[in-house]
Amino acid sequence: MTISEKAAYLKGLMDGLNLDTTTAEGKMIESIVNLLGDVSKKLTDVEDTTIAISDELDEIEEDLDAIEDFIMDEDDEYYDDDDFEDEEDFDDEGFDFGDEETTIYEVECACGNIIDFDEETLEKGSIICDVCGETLEFSIEDDEE
Repeated sequence: MTISEKAAYLKGLMDGLNLDTTTAEGKMIESIVNLLGDVSKKLTDVEDTTIAISDELDEIEEDLDAIEDFIMDEDDEYYDDDDFEDEEDFDDEGFDFGDEETTIYEVECACGNIIDFDEETLEKGSIICDVCGETLEFSIEDDEE
């Protein structure tokens, strides 16, 4: 017996007893039975909504699985696991990682901001801190002289 059926059964019992709903006890019993009926209706609505949401989530999960399978199939076209036995065998061709011979310098401003810059900025002789706006000056000392 479901909760809705039990609430309806209690309502039927109350009606069958011919309770006097004008007395305090009768009013209380009638209110309790009506409350149980309302709660059972709300609970049924919540259960129906939960089932609908669960079904939607199942559909979304199936769609995501299909997308994942599609993406993984595309990746398999470009890379075959047998081609790369070790990570060292992976070829970076086609990826631009910048000029690997460029030296990057680092300086700390008085405000604590750490600034990275390259040879070109070093040759200019100064850089402006993007946090506090202070101009940091530096010179190139030639070790060969």
